[in-house]
Amino acid sequence: MTKATKQISKLFAAMVLAGVASHSFAADTIKIGIAGPKTGPVAQYGDMQFSGAKMAIEQINAKGGVDGKKLEAVEYDDACDPKQAVAVANKVVNDGVKFVVGHLCSSSTQPASDVYEDEGVIMITPAATSPDITSRGYKMVFRTIGLDSAQGPAAGNYIADHVKPKIVAVLHDKQQYGEGIATAVKKTLEGKGVKVAVFEGVNAGDKDFSSMISKLKQANVDFVYYGGYHPELGLILRQSQEKGLKAKFMGPEGVGNDSISQIAKDASEGLLVTLPKSFDQDPANQKLAEDFKAKKEDPSGPFVFPSYSAVEVIAQGITAAKSEDPAKVAAAIHAGTFKTPTGDLSFDAKGDLKDFKFVVYEWHFGKPKTEVSPQ
Repeated sequence: MTKATKQISKLFAAMVLAGVASHSFAADTIKIGIAGPKTGPVAQYGDMQFSGAKMAIEQINAKGGVDGKKLEAVEYDDACDPKQAVAVANKVVNDGVKFVVGHLCSSSTQPASDVYEDEGVIMITPAATSPDITSRGYKMVFRTIGLDSAQGPAAGNYIADHVKPKIVAVLHDKQQYGEGIATAVKKTLEGKGVKVAVFEGVNAGDKDFSSMISKLKQANVDFVYYGGYHPELGLILRQSQEKGLKAKFMGPEGVGNDSISQIAKDASEGLLVTLPKSFDQDPANQKLAEDFKAKKEDPSGPFVFPSYSAVEVIAQGITAAKSEDPAKVAAAIHAGTFKTPTGDLSFDAKGDLKDFKFVVYEWHFGKPKTEVSPQ
């Protein structure tokens, strides 16, 4: 494909992308793209991402901006769909946006990151946890959250050391994120001598899980780990309760959303979830948490503070590089340490955080979650 043909292809992709409005920009601003799901089944997580990133932009601007320039948010909806994410990434390039906070789902983040790396756009995902995203030697791709290769063992070790179930099932939604973390949990459990009796996938979007639940009952499963998102797990929890499956459930940060209780009701009580630390509960972040609440926004979502921090890293990276050139900013991010509400962040050669820990929480129906990680 010739360079001209590629450009035409990108322009066409941008033109046909539904739900992305045209933008007019001020010439004296630094544009920050925010790319994630504004629509679709996991739009609640997108709300966290957009809330955190926009608050950071607003507060940085209130302090004078970055090197005398204001930041300008440019929002893009990828619906957590891989094809739409690629179209969004091409739209970002065509819009002249050089810095992106996003994407959110691993399955959409990875193909979008290919475009950004090729086109010299910095991408910092606050939510995508698949190790594959940063395993390819890219220089323009970073994240302000941990990896499934850390989250999976955190869950597996907690199950083996503290829950100590007799018969375990590990389920997933057959997608990059869900299957990847489920595989990491299975590997950790088996490494600690815990047999996984059932390891199977369900289809994202399914509504009836009766056949899977019957299989779990027949196997006398007393613990179920689910890799995926809250819409499916919420239904699995509710239907398991209805069908008399007596098992403890656990999932990753993709299920850590209040919507799971809306779906599962009291069947969500006692669900174990690995999540980033509750940054909104840090006394150092009290004022920021109150600022979110003043805007009637919830600061407790797992991706709110990592999204805020992603903007901070971009802003401080530009200052450190003394340039808006993305290649120079990327080099500065790789070399620097950045003070953010989620800690002092520094990155390894892959663009991953050098130190990030997942915490195990127990979910309570109608009440705040409680931390149960060993101290």
